[in-house]
Amino acid sequence: MNTKTTVHFADNYLLQPPNPITCNIIGAGGTGSQLLTAMARMSHSLIALGHPGLWVQLFDDDIVTEANLGRQLFASSEKGLYKSVVLINRVNRFFGTNWKAITNLYDHKNHEVIAKYGAANMIISCVDTLTARFEIAKIITLLEKENRFHQNKMLYWMDFGNGKETGQVILSTIGKIKQPASKKFQTANDLPFITKQFKELLLTSEKKDTTPSCSLADALTKQDLFINSTLVNMGASLLWNLFREGMIEHRGFFINLKSFHARPLKVKG
Repeated sequence: MNTKTTVHFADNYLLQPPNPITCNIIGAGGTGSQLLTAMARMSHSLIALGHPGLWVQLFDDDIVTEANLGRQLFASSEKGLYKSVVLINRVNRFFGTNWKAITNLYDHKNHEVIAKYGAANMIISCVDTLTARFEIAKIITLLEKENRFHQNKMLYWMDFGNGKETGQVILSTIGKIKQPASKKFQTANDLPFITKQFKELLLTSEKKDTTPSCSLADALTKQDLFINSTLVNMGASLLWNLFREGMIEHRGFFINLKSFHARPLKVKG
């Protein structure tokens, strides 16, 4: 009987890259707006430890509205501006980065944008709908074949998703990641996409009400004030462990803020 713990070892490029790790964050709403700051903090810390850090592109074609103030990281003076531009400018000024805002959807219909900016070492989705997740999965699959030996070789996809008081973060590999030989651990070179492993769960939990909120009070009836920040802190911690430890035993988690319950998702061989 095999009693070894199953782990996933990070791709070597993630740990010792010649250039900053390229990351595409898709969605600049409740989760994406806070994740961007977490990624900036992570990049700053990695650079201090001798790593080249991260280089991020933020995709979102939405603008800041009254309902975004408070729950998302926007000010009243930013209403009417592109969310992605506001957030990227703020991070660039604060951290001295040169990250980029893309004011387009991450959608195959924007084929010129996707062809030019779509590939990255890490894709991080912070989207609301099932359709958007399957669209991202489709684009990743197509781009992965074209960027296997490129600086933007696609390695990982991390998906953030939530309802009103529940949510999940799941890390997947884009293709198989070569694993080192190990006497202590069993290794997993393939972490399946959320759209494959949890397709039925996504179908049953898909939000029915996609009507835009007109106020913060209205928005809070759809999503708890702290569900996004909780997901971001725990998800960023998972990424940080992947960079710092070079291996993970858990590839994500499910949380319920109402019951304060968290269930980790183990790596399986």
